[in-house]
Amino acid sequence: MKTNSRLVVSKVEPQNIMAFIKKVGRPVFTTHELTALSGKSASTVVHSLSRLIKQGLLVKIYRGVWAEPGPRPISPFEIIPYLFPRQRVYVSFITALHLHGIVEQIPQVITLASIAHTSTLRTKAGVFSVHQIAPALFDGFDWYKGEGNFLIAEPEKALIDSLYLSSRKKKQFGSFPELDFPPEFSFKKAARWAKHIPERNIRLYVLEKLKALEKSV
Repeated sequence: MKTNSRLVVSKVEPQNIMAFIKKVGRPVFTTHELTALSGKSASTVVHSLSRLIKQGLLVKIYRGVWAEPGPRPISPFEIIPYLFPRQRVYVSFITALHLHGIVEQIPQVITLASIAHTSTLRTKAGVFSVHQIAPALFDGFDWYKGEGNFLIAEPEKALIDSLYLSSRKKKQFGSFPELDFPPEFSFKKAARWAKHIPERNIRLYVLEKLKALEKSV
């Protein structure tokens, strides 16, 4: 006797996915987090999330990164840890100098330092430009004291990172808008960071540029 068999497709209803999203406890979350909470496959979860996007209940920030709209726009800085889960990065260069109040002009692109290859990510929350630096320079950063949970270079280190990149024919990192150094900014500390640069020619170039900046203050 023949029996009819049905292919049962595993799915997660949108209302159930919303319950798992609430369990995450923050507006930004990842596919990986929801698959772990729901026990469903990534493709099943993504299908349900896509239905919620069509209903205007969610926003897809980037591949594998989602957000629940709220009373305020999602800050591009708060999604950094989710964009680079396997790659340690920190905010530096012009973006960090702006956040520290040294550069007034708001950068259009968020600049990040990493020991991985240079790349650019375009997301719904903003554009992120990752720049490779020498492993010996991958230091001098800490958690941001303001809003958002991300790593940022100290003011002195952000300046040295910028000059370091400018030595590699990236002129946009050496041509600063007007700089306003606060009293606590230490050019001596910046020089100490410059001495971490392993390449002698680049190190001397950065120290020379740093002295010129100090004289202009």
